[in-house]
Amino acid sequence: MIKKLTPYLVVTAMLFSIFGCKDEVLPKPAGKLRLDYPIARYGTFESDCPYGFYVNGDATIKKKGCNFEINYPKMKATVYITYKPIHDALERTKLLRDAQNLTYKHVIKADEIVEQPFMNPEKNVYGMFYSVGGNAATNSQFYLTDSTRHFVTGSLYFYAKPNYDSIFPAVDYIKNDLQTMMESMYWK
Repeated sequence: MIKKLTPYLVVTAMLFSIFGCKDEVLPKPAGKLRLDYPIARYGTFESDCPYGFYVNGDATIKKKGCNFEINYPKMKATVYITYKPIHDALERTKLLRDAQNLTYKHVIKADEIVEQPFMNPEKNVYGMFYSVGGNAATNSQFYLTDSTRHFVTGSLYFYAKPNYDSIFPAVDYIKNDLQTMMESMYWK
């Protein structure tokens, strides 16, 4: 009797193994890095320099003359602020060209460069904000001027390999700080 059942058992076992253990494969959603940063608290940054602006309270500032390093230690990032006085129209043109060239040097690694003009006629502040997408060394840059006496540039750098997907949350957070800095900039 067992010899007669053996072929049926083998066939039944094969059918169960083929049709019985079928799991539907569901694709998993793409994982995204979640980094929670504190809500920015801005305060006015004052110095003996001919300009001022709002800065995030979580950042630390090093002063070198009228140039500043705004450090974000939790994100391993620094915003470099450089001030240059303007003495004549030729110098203003050179400073504008240098600021624009600094941004477009990253075009090799950048996926895109988005320009956002900035104008605040009430405070006599004009400039440009650059968002650099991709694995460029700097992801956000700007320049501001009053067109006659003052010129300020700012650049964001990370102390890590520029892998845009990995640093995007920090870039987005600091980009908001840079835009607040631009909007609050004033000349003394």
